Amino acid sequence: MSLNQPQTIGKNLQDVREQIAAAARRCERPLEEITLLAVSKTKPVSAVEDAIAAGQLAFGENYVQEGVDKIAHFAGHQPALIWHFIGPLQSNKSRLVAENFDWCQTVDRLKIAQRLNEQRPADLPPLQVLIQVNISDEASKSGIAVDEVAALAIQIMAMPNLVLRGLMAIPAAETDHTRQLAVFGQMRDALKALQVICPQADTLSMGMTDDMPAAIAAGSTMVRIGTAIFGARDYNAKQ
Repeated sequence: MSLNQPQTIGKNLQDVREQIAAAARRCERPLEEITLLAVSKTKPVSAVEDAIAAGQLAFGENYVQEGVDKIAHFAGHQPALIWHFIGPLQSNKSRLVAENFDWCQTVDRLKIAQRLNEQRPADLPPLQVLIQVNISDEASKSGIAVDEVAALAIQIMAMPNLVLRGLMAIPAAETDHTRQLAVFGQMRDALKALQVICPQADTLSMGMTDDMPAAIAAGSTMVRIGTAIFGARDYNAKQ
């Protein structure tokens, strides 16, 4: 059976939703606090269609042009889909994100925020943004240090075409649940600190297929799941 057949993706989505519900129950959190973002990068439009048929409406894309092409394909879809950009963003691609996506989760410097603010079309609602934090201090990862969040947040909050919604992180891979909790707990504390100056910051985007339970236990409000829904990715197939 192909992983892109609707019954497979639909079953995978059902399984992931059940795992989210179980994790929420274990830590006594309301399920409605947690959003499932289906990471559809490198996957064909047909796979997204199958996920939509199974009730999924929020999708994350890492590659700008691939995401823009999918957004154009589904333009006018009812109910409306919500598209998140979740990959590293170069300045020369910021306009495409500003003009097409609903969210940008990877704002990590003032220049990118300024460009997104200036390039957001006037006929669209403000772009919802998250500040990406490099919580594991990895040289290979984008994001800023926790102690730099407040300064960037204050600058973003002054931009009329952006709405700062919270923080995003991609911690270093870690198999130990206790260690996962500790790292995610740092992000929870960082969001609480941000909320002192930005009360509207209600989003903590963290947790993927391998560490979702720990992320939810630590307070994640948005988990980004790709492999468990769509299967392994073929990066050679990316346009």
